[in-house]
Amino acid sequence: QLQASGGGLVQAGGSLRLSCAATGRTFSSAAMGWFRQAPGKEREFVAAVNWNGGRTYYADSVKGRFTISRDNAKNTVYLQMNNLKPDDTAVYYCAADSTALILTAGPAYWGQGTQVTVSS
Repeated sequence: QLQASGGGLVQAGGSLRLSCAATGRTFSSAAMGWFRQAPGKEREFVAAVNWNGGRTYYADSVKGRFTISRDNAKNTVYLQMNNLKPDDTAVYYCAADSTALILTAGPAYWGQGTQVTVSS
């Protein structure tokens, strides 16, 4: 299971850090990432990190503002979100799959979502 947390309400320009803890099995050899879904929109890729944290991938809309990282000892992946904008408002989902490339196309494992709301 993937358990996401850390969402909340923040003003534009603020920061939040999301966490996703894996329980029941280890994902230390898997790529992990984040997707988001805004009201009335399709779910979209946000960021991914390879199994050892050595490579990261971002959607253009979040590059330079969001940072994904992982701690395999804690079986947890993080998403640091800075300079948040109202357009970042969405439910954020963590995900996992064997590689980052496969993950971006549609991961095999999904966690439950956490709501992020950015007010203007």
